Amino acid sequence: MTIRRQVGCINRDRDNPHERIINIGGIDNAIRWKMSEKDAIAYIDNHQYSFFVYVGNLSVDVIVDERNGRRYLKTKNDGEKPDNLLSLPECP
Repeated sequence: MTIRRQVGCINRDRDNPHERIINIGGIDNAIRWKMSEKDAIAYIDNHQYSFFVYVGNLSVDVIVDERNGRRYLKTKNDGEKPDNLLSLPECP
């Protein structure tokens, strides 16, 4: 069974002009969690976890996409820019 987790924060590579996401994180049952983008992609691929963010009152799925040979996380309706994820606060 796939575990569904809400993403509430990210860490990004500020030296990268494309602001690549390094980690995603959140809070489940009052416990803070954080994982690398690479691990999150593997969990999605293996159907162990699915992730989502809230945009207003709507739940939007986080998906894996690929551009120029690099796989990355974005939300379903973001097109080529992961704006919904990049708008999240930094994880501690």
